[in-house]
Amino acid sequence: MISLRKPSAEAVRAFLGSQAKGSLSYPAVGATNAAPPAGYAVDHTRIRLGSGKETFDAATAALERWEQFELGWVQAWPADRAIRQGGLVAICGRCVGLWWLNACRIVYVVRDEGPVTRFGFAYGTLAEHAGSGEERFLVEWNREDDSVWYDLLAFSRPHQLLVRLGRPWLRHIQKRFGRESAAKMVQAAGVRSPAVQSLGGRL
Repeated sequence: MISLRKPSAEAVRAFLGSQAKGSLSYPAVGATNAAPPAGYAVDHTRIRLGSGKETFDAATAALERWEQFELGWVQAWPADRAIRQGGLVAICGRCVGLWWLNACRIVYVVRDEGPVTRFGFAYGTLAEHAGSGEERFLVEWNREDDSVWYDLLAFSRPHQLLVRLGRPWLRHIQKRFGRESAAKMVQAAGVRSPAVQSLGGRL
């Protein structure tokens, strides 16, 4: 959904309600938990947040509050703040003077304990989304070296005609989100001097 004005909270709730029974718009559901499929652009950003349980807990809390989207030009509107499989979320972003409202569904949640403790989730696009694909947000605590990382992995391709025509613009926005999302997680974890590792991607 595209509009000249930022959608109101009521409009977003109505939009999510209309998407409740919608199907995912891509076949490789859950592939961010294995290997992204061929034929999609892949973006992978990984950044060290610091060390120890306190940093991991702070980063986990940030994901639970969707802070990785609080970037000024983009915002997440989860239908339910609890991160759970099947939950709906609207991603509202502003670009080229327009507001874009996109619908997603959480396809899996990660809660792993062990030598590498992980928390995160992935959502997939619904039909009312400018793109088609999946995005995973993950924080990891490697207890062997005590390091804590934020890892963002996404695969996508244009879904709507307007976005297909503006694919270079879409790729610019996706890479910008990766950088700024990583910086936001660094801030949330309380780290002053991050070392961002952009792992690039493929088309």
